[in-house]
Amino acid sequence: MSVQLKNAKFIEDLELKDKRVFLRLDLNLPLKDGVITDKTRLNAALPTIKYCLEKGAKLVLASHLGRPKTPEHRKTLSLEPVAKALGEELNIEVILIEEPNSEAPKALLRSLKENQVVLLENLRFHEDETKNGEGLVNSISQYVDVYINDAFGASHRAHASIVGMAQATNAKNRAFGFLIKNEIEVLEKMSQAPLHPYVAILGGAKVSDKIGVIEKLVDHVDTFIIGGAMAYTFLAAQNQPVGKSLVETDKMNFARKLMDRLEVRNKKLLLPVDHIVSKSFADTSQVEEVARIPNEMMALDIGSQTIASYASELKSAKMCFWNGPMGVFEKENCSKGTFAIARALAENGGFNIVGGGDSASAAVASGFADKMTHISTGGGASLEYLQGMRLPGLEALKPPMSSEDV
Repeated sequence: MSVQLKNAKFIEDLELKDKRVFLRLDLNLPLKDGVITDKTRLNAALPTIKYCLEKGAKLVLASHLGRPKTPEHRKTLSLEPVAKALGEELNIEVILIEEPNSEAPKALLRSLKENQVVLLENLRFHEDETKNGEGLVNSISQYVDVYINDAFGASHRAHASIVGMAQATNAKNRAFGFLIKNEIEVLEKMSQAPLHPYVAILGGAKVSDKIGVIEKLVDHVDTFIIGGAMAYTFLAAQNQPVGKSLVETDKMNFARKLMDRLEVRNKKLLLPVDHIVSKSFADTSQVEEVARIPNEMMALDIGSQTIASYASELKSAKMCFWNGPMGVFEKENCSKGTFAIARALAENGGFNIVGGGDSASAAVASGFADKMTHISTGGGASLEYLQGMRLPGLEALKPPMSSEDV
């Protein structure tokens, strides 16, 4: 088990019968016009919720949703659709509490029935949440006996519900849920016991977002596959024409050095050899496939030859880590590359990890999500963990140091 979780308690270690359990989840689900478009994170939270209910806990669920900054966001970023979805999935009544720092939760918990749970409204409606403020922590801790963190996707944030609540709970009564345990086990396998051939598929907009994880993976990975907008920083570093494609000019030197390092180590780096291009990002009604990008065009997806090359490489891979789409997969004309990667992973029979965020959404949109070994619920948290960074949410649940640790 990870050093960050050494001697930590897990949910099975706690007595939950008749306990008031605060369960911090990551129910930050994508919404469109008030409708949930992807239930991946909700489904991932269900095993821990069900376990708590089976053990007779009086359950208080909590999560954030989006980044509310204005009063109008109280309507568009309410957890009400999430409460409804949870009720349907669990066949129970989910009672949404508007003010977690009011007397309402205390009163409800006293009379909570077997088929009822409490869900606190979007924690980020309170400025104390992102500031790790004591006010919110003190209010909630008054009606909580047990603290469980199962929000891996939020554990890289030092927020009140992630750090303050953990520290306000007796060390004997705080633990991690099943989701975090599973996430860490998978990420540890990637970094400590990789299978070979090991392929990293990196996409998305910026090289700068991936530098840390590239540095961490470079000693373990056999092949890097690069797509998305970040590929054009690499191609520009090779003096290839990229038209109006997004390029981080200040990262071109990093790209050159990485290519040299991989060549010296006899590792592969695959870059696009053809592209789906358009005159603008906003209008993709007219796209074309080209080998050389015209000056007035920008690349928005990988082309058919690149897809074939990438799929061929993935066919024999025993382990793959995918973080970042190959193009603007939300637009139908620019989705083939990303969905082809998902298909190749679904068919290769390897140990395949999807690194959360847009990659997780792309896997779901492709229809191949159920074929992946693991889809992480934490995009940023996964990358930070792989880089060896300390996650505040994991650190907060460490047991007090004993004399043996000194």
